[in-house]
Amino acid sequence: MTMFASRTNLSSGLAVDLSHAKGHIREYESDAEIERMVRAATEDVEQAAQIAVLNQTINVTVLDTSIATPGLRLPIGPVSRGNIPSVTIDGRSHPFFQLIVGSRPYLHWLDLHYPDNPREISIEYTAGFGATADDVPQDVAQAIMDQAALHYDGRSPMDAKSLTSSPHMARVAAKYRGVQL
Repeated sequence: MTMFASRTNLSSGLAVDLSHAKGHIREYESDAEIERMVRAATEDVEQAAQIAVLNQTINVTVLDTSIATPGLRLPIGPVSRGNIPSVTIDGRSHPFFQLIVGSRPYLHWLDLHYPDNPREISIEYTAGFGATADDVPQDVAQAIMDQAALHYDGRSPMDAKSLTSSPHMARVAAKYRGVQL
């Protein structure tokens, strides 16, 4: 199975409060510079944990669907109750599924309604903890601030091994991806 996912409708807000991030970094210089670091750190957390921190529209295209499965694990979570994905199979709307919500969402096909050997499945859904920094779980917010601090500390030239990820970010990312450390 080949699956592609892209993010659209990215939030313009920050995943953590700017004053908290500045205090954590212990630096009160340019707001724009700290915002840039928080955005970069948020992207780091999202990529490592395969999550959307703030609400985003996720578009998934699945090709090579010859393997019959009872459903699909959606690549980016979390997905909350009330979120109804848009699903098309070979260009036709397909409402015959059940969405299992949570950090690792799953789209379960209802019996007898999955076409034989579809060529393409397209899914559009909203993932994220919410629309504002207040909606972001504390462990994720702390991981973002720790990663932003690492970006701040590494803003001068240094070797690539020194600027990787904070240990807290790695633990939080593993937790949300469902990886046991």
